[in-house]
Amino acid sequence: MKKDQNQTPLLDALTAYRKQSPAYFRIPGHRYERGISPRWLEQVGGAIFGYDLSEAEGLDDLHNPQGVIREAQELAAEAFGAEHSYFLVNGTTCGNEAMILSAAWEGETILVPRNAHKSILMGLILSGARPAWLMPRLLDGGLVGGVTPEAVEEGFARHPQAKGVLLVSPTYYGLCSDLKAIGEICHRRGALLLVDEAHGAHLGFSDKLPPGALQQGADLCAQSIHKVAGSLTQSSLLHIQGKLADRTRVEQSLRMVQSTSPSYLLMASLDAARCELALHGERLMDRACQLADKARRAIREIPGMECLGGELVGQGGVAAVDPTRLVFSAAGLGLTGYQLQELLYQREGVTLELADQRYAVAVITAANTEEEICRLIEGIKNLVRERGKRLQAEASPRPLSQLSQPPLPGIPPMVCTPREAWGATREDVPWSQAVGRIAGQALAPYPPGIPTIYPGERITEEIWAYLENFRKKGYPIHGAKKNLQVFSCIRE
Repeated sequence: MKKDQNQTPLLDALTAYRKQSPAYFRIPGHRYERGISPRWLEQVGGAIFGYDLSEAEGLDDLHNPQGVIREAQELAAEAFGAEHSYFLVNGTTCGNEAMILSAAWEGETILVPRNAHKSILMGLILSGARPAWLMPRLLDGGLVGGVTPEAVEEGFARHPQAKGVLLVSPTYYGLCSDLKAIGEICHRRGALLLVDEAHGAHLGFSDKLPPGALQQGADLCAQSIHKVAGSLTQSSLLHIQGKLADRTRVEQSLRMVQSTSPSYLLMASLDAARCELALHGERLMDRACQLADKARRAIREIPGMECLGGELVGQGGVAAVDPTRLVFSAAGLGLTGYQLQELLYQREGVTLELADQRYAVAVITAANTEEEICRLIEGIKNLVRERGKRLQAEASPRPLSQLSQPPLPGIPPMVCTPREAWGATREDVPWSQAVGRIAGQALAPYPPGIPTIYPGERITEEIWAYLENFRKKGYPIHGAKKNLQVFSCIRE
């Protein structure tokens, strides 16, 4: 029997408790709107503190939910199409860690893409599992595409005992892998499909959007509801479906990685966001798609501008594209994505989510207004019209020759697991002497943002030369110290 989604049991319980206003001798230390910094009260107000409660009477316990939190999680499971859903107060980071902890342990193998979020590396360190790396495909311009079913088949051929596959879909740029086909490959082998769906909580709520991970057979997926669906930052959900995932182990893993003082503000915001999605999700997502489509069409008409979209499907392992992610470039005007982001903010009062050497990314949600979309479009037009190619010299330019993407090197040999590397003694060595050493850190040059080296891997001459090319040209390299003059290696 379907549940009534027009209810918010946890939010309502907090409201009722606040109205009751008992004399309070519990944690946290403030007392409703009292005991708060006057500066905070002056600038923000104090009402939100009235809902910042702990496991008081009638408010349940996240780590042993029997009441309103359990009811709220059950409503979330139904709304998102899961069998069980769990509130996350440490973000999708802890969801990714829990998925890995529940799926593979020390000595066991899991297939992981090289472009995995750093929380997945943390999950590998916590679990001791051995990653077998999958290389995502690249698109023109250096953009990371999807992991193909063929790559997953090859991964299982090399590692037939792998416990599962963990994929990032959609990516930060809204690009989705073929989860349905990959899920079928996993399930034929009795292996799990785990999905870091941090950027895809809205998928599946409209036929204008790609299907979500659960709709395509994922056994476990973690979603950042706060990124696109209106809950507070750091609040996420972890979903389970099917019989392959061990629910008990998932719950035990969550207790390891979640705070023992969970924020009721975060959980109540998840409860409210779920209600809104369940009741009005299709209308809201249709509106977001409409706004994004308006912006995409307008940007494509601006001379020198490029805006990606559905034409990417079928290329580079991309099975679907989230239309609410605007990925656009002014390379035709001699501008990097970094410059475009900087100029739009400084000169036009428009802030974007992300930029790299070629592209800038705007996240469109139903909360955006027509006026904001017009500001984005007009801001780009103003930059093109008023400055043109002269902008490159005025915004700390990075030469456009840097936009060319050299071929990716091969995956280096793994000497020890990420967990073993984490526990090893490390030392900084001059980068010029790093060939042959075992990496104690990860390095990810942009573009494409795929880590070239992970902790525990040996630095080959090919890897060193690839990274040295980035260093010499001034490419951003995430994880680099002192412009990569030194590198953290494991002491042997």
